[in-house]
Amino acid sequence: MTDPKPSYTAVTTHRPWVKLTHWIGTISFLLLVFTGSEILMVHPRLYWGNVGNDLTPALFELPISRNYHHGGWEASKPFFSTANSPVSASRTYDIFNKNGWGRSLHFLSAWVLVITGVIYLLIAIFSKHLYRNLWPKGFSFRLFFDDIVNHVRMKKPPVANSSKYGLLQKCTYSIVLFFLVPVIILTGLTMSPAVTAAYPFLLKIFFGAQSARTIHFFAAVLLILFLIVHVVMIVRTGFKKQMRAMTFEK
Repeated sequence: MTDPKPSYTAVTTHRPWVKLTHWIGTISFLLLVFTGSEILMVHPRLYWGNVGNDLTPALFELPISRNYHHGGWEASKPFFSTANSPVSASRTYDIFNKNGWGRSLHFLSAWVLVITGVIYLLIAIFSKHLYRNLWPKGFSFRLFFDDIVNHVRMKKPPVANSSKYGLLQKCTYSIVLFFLVPVIILTGLTMSPAVTAAYPFLLKIFFGAQSARTIHFFAAVLLILFLIVHVVMIVRTGFKKQMRAMTFEK
């Protein structure tokens, strides 16, 4: 008979500093997702370049609030009689526009996540946790593909170098730590006029403030997908055991 329970991921305990930074980071990230969604509801349009507003073409729009495709504008009137005079652009639609608290909480949660991430990374480097358990040493496409197949078939992959994680997990964690998280932090800073006034090279790196906002959105989507898959794997490999290993079990 075969064991009906999946066994492709081992249940391992974690060090106290890993548990603490894990849960602080998780709470901060969930707050960022919540407040980020609320901010996006106010203006559910994404652009490419440095400028974007209701009067400029959007890259695409998201149907996540009543502000989506509202299209209600009064007839434009020029402010002055001269050529190319600015014109009025008053809405006739009652838009959703309450996100002051969301921006404040988003900003606060972001800094909590950044500080927690820096502390985690420094400890991981100096304790060699990063090199022993997370860095994908001896990478090969064959091993990577075999690890994917093992996960799909719910089989436990071979663990190399006495690591707690398989090659697929190592690659995923490395991409999150060294690519997605830095991108989402830097694009978030690029959306701040105060930051880009001091560091204008950020606008060049991300092709403008509105492009940075669009990249920020897609990076957030990828992190959310990572979180969903992470939670699914926890559930499929024994939710109670995994939670005990990341909380009170020594």
